Amino acid sequence: MTVRIKDVASLANVSSATVSRVLANKPYIRDEIRHRVLQAVETIGYQPNRVARTLRVQSSQIIGLIISDIQNPFFTALVRAVEDQAYAHQYAVFLCNSDENYEKESLYIDLMMSERVAGVIIVPTRETAGSINKLYKAKVPLVVVDRQIRDLDLDTVGIDNAKAAHDLVTHLIDMGHSRIGAIMASPEITTGYERYQGYVAALNEWGIEVDPSLVRTGLPKEIHGRQFVDELLDLPAPPTALFTGNNLLTVGALHGIKDRGLIIPRDLSVVAFDDMEWYSVISPSLTAVAQPTYEMGWAAADLILKRIENPNKPIEKVLYNPELRIRESARKIN
Repeated sequence: MTVRIKDVASLANVSSATVSRVLANKPYIRDEIRHRVLQAVETIGYQPNRVARTLRVQSSQIIGLIISDIQNPFFTALVRAVEDQAYAHQYAVFLCNSDENYEKESLYIDLMMSERVAGVIIVPTRETAGSINKLYKAKVPLVVVDRQIRDLDLDTVGIDNAKAAHDLVTHLIDMGHSRIGAIMASPEITTGYERYQGYVAALNEWGIEVDPSLVRTGLPKEIHGRQFVDELLDLPAPPTALFTGNNLLTVGALHGIKDRGLIIPRDLSVVAFDDMEWYSVISPSLTAVAQPTYEMGWAAADLILKRIENPNKPIEKVLYNPELRIRESARKIN
């Protein structure tokens, strides 16, 4: 026999509307009533019909999450935090990987709209709205995390990328370096642009001329990190130090440095963006900027849940301060 919502309501001695509000985790319900409804649900084994609910309220109990590269360890803790928050509020997570590909991102956005997700958290592939406009115009709750969309006013979670890059490069300058190579994401990605600005600001602050030949930008992929470090080390006057603006670029650069038989920091000092657990246990340990990744994911999930509950609330911008972790990968030179 099919158990219906009115059966739960009858057993709990409340209205069907109250049962629906409890199951949707709505606020302003007395604890005693909430407990009674949940106990009735458990007693008679009621299972909500999610398909019917989706058709009725024009949205599901699913949060869409589009990340830019599932191979990037930065996203591991971020995805976990979003899932933890969603699960605690009786939502599921629909995870997609755009692979830094705008066409894939657009495809997944269309898919999420067809699935009537309750809201979308996205790490965008571009700084312009593009296909994200479809979500915005359809009034689908939206949160941007890690990167920014410059032409839409959206709830956003990120860090001060320019300050983080400035701190890393300043550390190298303090160690006596002036020929500092930079390998970072394309300026079309807001994190790449902001980290480049921090690199330039640190050099300008110390009266060091920016040398375009020492800068390489592209998609934040391991293969490009290896390619770019080869290009920089093949220069007639190669850098004495290297700043990498993304952990996949860092891994690629480290492979390239090792393949040449160079030793860090004797032959080349290296500092990196996005601390990873193994940076502290390799020898030499790697100086890096750490982002509060789990906290960023938690904040993004919190914002999307608030936006789902109240679509007209004021826009929120959450900005975290990164942490510079100085280790052994930069040596002092004269």
